[in-house]
Amino acid sequence: MTAFLVEDIALLVTNDPAAGAGLLGSISAGALVVESGRVAWTGPAVRAPACDVRIGAGGGAVLPGFVDSHTHLVFAGDRLGDFTGRMTGAPYSPAGISATVAATRAAPDEVLTANVARLLAELRTGGVTTVEVKSGYGLTVPDEARALAIARMFTDETTFLGAHVVPAEFAGNRDAYLELVTGPMLAAAAPHARWIDVFCDRGAFDEAEARRVCTAGMAVGLTPRLHGNQLEPGPGVRLAVELGAASVDHCTHLTDDDVAALAGSATVATLLPGAEFSTRSPYPDARRLFDAGVTVAIATDCNPGTSYTTSMSFCIALAVREMRMSPAEAVWAATAGGARALRRDDVGVLRPGSRADFLVLAAPDPGYLAYRPGVPLVAGVWKDGRRI
Repeated sequence: MTAFLVEDIALLVTNDPAAGAGLLGSISAGALVVESGRVAWTGPAVRAPACDVRIGAGGGAVLPGFVDSHTHLVFAGDRLGDFTGRMTGAPYSPAGISATVAATRAAPDEVLTANVARLLAELRTGGVTTVEVKSGYGLTVPDEARALAIARMFTDETTFLGAHVVPAEFAGNRDAYLELVTGPMLAAAAPHARWIDVFCDRGAFDEAEARRVCTAGMAVGLTPRLHGNQLEPGPGVRLAVELGAASVDHCTHLTDDDVAALAGSATVATLLPGAEFSTRSPYPDARRLFDAGVTVAIATDCNPGTSYTTSMSFCIALAVREMRMSPAEAVWAATAGGARALRRDDVGVLRPGSRADFLVLAAPDPGYLAYRPGVPLVAGVWKDGRRI
């Protein structure tokens, strides 16, 4: 494949501090060489190697493609009624998930597949080049397996979330549902999944139940990640750290001990500002996490009930305005942070050898993503060196 040079870049974000300035490893008036789908060179444009093919960035910023490490894209229907109710005073409850479960179970494969394709197209247009997709709206053996099989058509980053909530038909027998999740459902789901997740919070699963689910998944080769501490302080964060989970997601209600545990671990705190926006809940204090040395990611949490957005730019703006991140921290969290939450070192960065997944902004600095909220600033997206 012919190498090409990306030039006329106002600011090149590499996320490699050895290559450029500050947290983002930024290079003013930078350039980027791509060959065979990988980054071959980065540096100041004045030192760029010769290339026959040159692509201009139009004086915009270039940064790694966004890495969305938490989505729920396999579903049918919507929950506009739930959203409208919350906006007029109704509290959020995980019980609303049951409506999506019913719609998803009733939908044929082609409807679910088309919906994932539609949402993925939105994510791509907004600059997301790597995406994780969870199951969790089937909650039967065949429905969880088909959700993951559909998700695997679009990404290798698939997560088994049979332990989302206890479905209505098991309301009187939680243990029987856990037997199903950790037995036949896990066996059917594991061939299509890389990760296992559990919603460890009020109204979902307690610490012992969450540990049971995660350890069963780990025994068949899946790596854990948890939903935790969204609705109230609880054991989710500490359990995630204990199990060596790749990430614990939401992290809205944290104690000092939770923050200390995260800071001393490799578990990423993935913040989901779209969920707080959509549920009128308090936002996590990202400043507290960054200052403690915790690795932080931002993800969209795209789902029909509590964060029906595919816009990482919107989530970056919320993180800056409501979570006390600096613009640079928010951009890092949406790129390198998301990559760490997926334990990937080939995405979320632009350095020799990494995947040539990047986006061009119609703005000279990535800070414009927060400075100009709601404006479609992503002017072009490349994945594996090809414009998409």
